[in-house]
Amino acid sequence: MVIPVHDVNPARRVPWVTYALIAVNFAVFLRTPGMAGSLVGEGGLAQACRLESFLGQWAAVPRELIHGRLPELVPTGQVAVGPSGPGCLVGPPGYDKSPPLSALTAMFLHGSWLHLLGNMMFLWVFGDNVEDRLGRVRYLLFYGLCGYAATYGFALVDAGSATPLIGASGAVAGVLGAYLVLYPGARVWVLVPFLILLPLRLPAWTVLGLWFVLQAVYSYGAGVSQAGSVAYLAHVVGFVVGMLCAWPLRRGTVPPPEPGGPLWGRRARPGPARPRWSRPIW
Repeated sequence: MVIPVHDVNPARRVPWVTYALIAVNFAVFLRTPGMAGSLVGEGGLAQACRLESFLGQWAAVPRELIHGRLPELVPTGQVAVGPSGPGCLVGPPGYDKSPPLSALTAMFLHGSWLHLLGNMMFLWVFGDNVEDRLGRVRYLLFYGLCGYAATYGFALVDAGSATPLIGASGAVAGVLGAYLVLYPGARVWVLVPFLILLPLRLPAWTVLGLWFVLQAVYSYGAGVSQAGSVAYLAHVVGFVVGMLCAWPLRRGTVPPPEPGGPLWGRRARPGPARPRWSRPIW
């Protein structure tokens, strides 16, 4: 994979919604039991039990989403000692959980710093232009729609699974799909891991097209057969939904500039207002 760090595609306005989404994701991650200290190896059985209980309450579970029934026993967050040794205590749920609402809360949960930083980097690089094109309110609704579609799409294929689904990947994938439709020729600076991190400037259709192909290939083995812990199929669904939502807007989208180098500082500031026909219409 390549690591995107900057796109040569200045936006007209400050992407406040994108910034807010990134901030909320970081805030929730720091409040998730055991996540803040995971970078330095902090952990233990008590912390793992608290995390398991937290995810059981706020993460999306395919079996709950499809069948609408909560389990009779859930992790309580406490440690107990049984015949096989210490473990996490289970008991009747002490909370009321709405499975459809859990598909929303799960979008702001992440399992590690790498999981969080990867999603937020893609959202940082590509979200501003999609927000600029759609408008703030439509962009926020679009983000939620892609996240819901990705979560339920995966749950439909694996309806019997009790494994929690977490992460903003499905919603972010929708942003990537919209960007590919709206700005396929935009230049994106990426880091390619080849002995060292090699910086290259590639067209968006190459970067995002490669990303989508890899997710589709992985989903063939991991998204259905549970051969992996990453819900690649959710990425594929979110990406396709993002493309479909952005497709009617591609004709009215002003293409990005063709600079001779990366845009930084003053050169990255928005230029004159775009023609009236290029304003958000969806």
